Amino acid sequence: MTERKPLNFLFATAHLGGNVSPVMPVVRRLVAAGHRVRVMSDSVNRDDAEIVGAEFRPWSRAPNREDRAREGDPPDWSVSDKEGIGMVAQFLGGTAQAYAEDTIEELKRERADLLVCFDMLLGPMLGAEAIGQKFALLGTMISFFPIAGIAPLGTGLGIARNAEERAIHDAARLEMIAIFDSALPELNVARSTFGLAPLAHLADQCAAASVHWLGTARAFDFEQAVLRPNMRYAGPLVGDPVWAEPWHSPWSENDPRPLALVGFSTSFQNHAAVLQRVIDAASTLPVRLLVTLGGPIEPYELVPAENAVVVRSAPHLQILKEASLVVTHGGHGTVMAALMHRLPMLVIPHGRDQADNAARITERGAGLAVSRAAPTEQIRAALARLLSEPQFRTAAQTLGDAVDAEWRATTLIADLETLAGSHSGVAPAKDALPGNILV
Repeated sequence: MTERKPLNFLFATAHLGGNVSPVMPVVRRLVAAGHRVRVMSDSVNRDDAEIVGAEFRPWSRAPNREDRAREGDPPDWSVSDKEGIGMVAQFLGGTAQAYAEDTIEELKRERADLLVCFDMLLGPMLGAEAIGQKFALLGTMISFFPIAGIAPLGTGLGIARNAEERAIHDAARLEMIAIFDSALPELNVARSTFGLAPLAHLADQCAAASVHWLGTARAFDFEQAVLRPNMRYAGPLVGDPVWAEPWHSPWSENDPRPLALVGFSTSFQNHAAVLQRVIDAASTLPVRLLVTLGGPIEPYELVPAENAVVVRSAPHLQILKEASLVVTHGGHGTVMAALMHRLPMLVIPHGRDQADNAARITERGAGLAVSRAAPTEQIRAALARLLSEPQFRTAAQTLGDAVDAEWRATTLIADLETLAGSHSGVAPAKDALPGNILV
């Protein structure tokens, strides 16, 4: 039997929230298979990469965060969802050239059989297109850019069941495309720098990828979604951050109260007040409450109740094995992990994709959602329902079974290896890369 030749992968990502940790198990498996893997990201992600065996390369021209201080987190929590997505689009378009130049420089230093780009980050895609580098996209949630058939990210809309609702979805999709395209002029300026033709829409930059994998489950997304020709579902990507602290339960093994895990954003979304209301709401319920802060909120900002424990961080994948309920902002990673453990959720969205994930949960009956402004009494009532009404756990079991089956059956690693090992679209040798491609 012929031994597989080791392949060379370069992953390009950025510290934009919870998007790095889910990809690291993929990197780990490629390394374990004997492949060479480099990770380009913000310096703060060096440990994430090196602990799974990859080599790390920091951004130099592109934005490069060196710590997780909340002062460096995007202020999208303070604006409307539409304005927040517009801010993200401006960042992606405005930084495209810098990310492209960094990516090209690394590929000139050492070739790659395949460049794997985070699917929101336009710059590495641009750099790859400029030099003929074969690349794929790997997302960590539902589609960031609008696609046909479903409401766009940021709207929190469910399934359109009649003509009126479909018209609302269509209008929302057109509006969101226009918001993204407000950043198109800067992207096209960057493209012209590399001698590339202008695009009609910001999302068209993704079309040059050989494959665009969405790191979510087909069963979780709405079946009405019409994926673009190069898009595929990879199955859910889950992983705890390397900085999660070891967990030792402070409660007795004989404690009969169910455990509720509270996990909100690892970036600052001004959510201390909501966490306090969750603590207060659960204080009179027969439940143990574990609140994991994830970095942006400090323990002194909260007042725990008798039945609550507040920690800076903890390994969610370990704790979920013991939990009965999850309270979350609706980040995709937490939602996937909860479903894979068949746990119902109370989702309290704060922006980004969170309301859209909440819609996918509530449409299937696997949990409830309340506003970030919900008072303590409303949160308490929702928690009481999730604890006492069995239909939520049953629905979470059904949806979780489907999500977990996709995770177990994923062919992502084999697909990455096949794509990297194919001869179509192979990058030119290092010496053949244009010497003047960097400005």
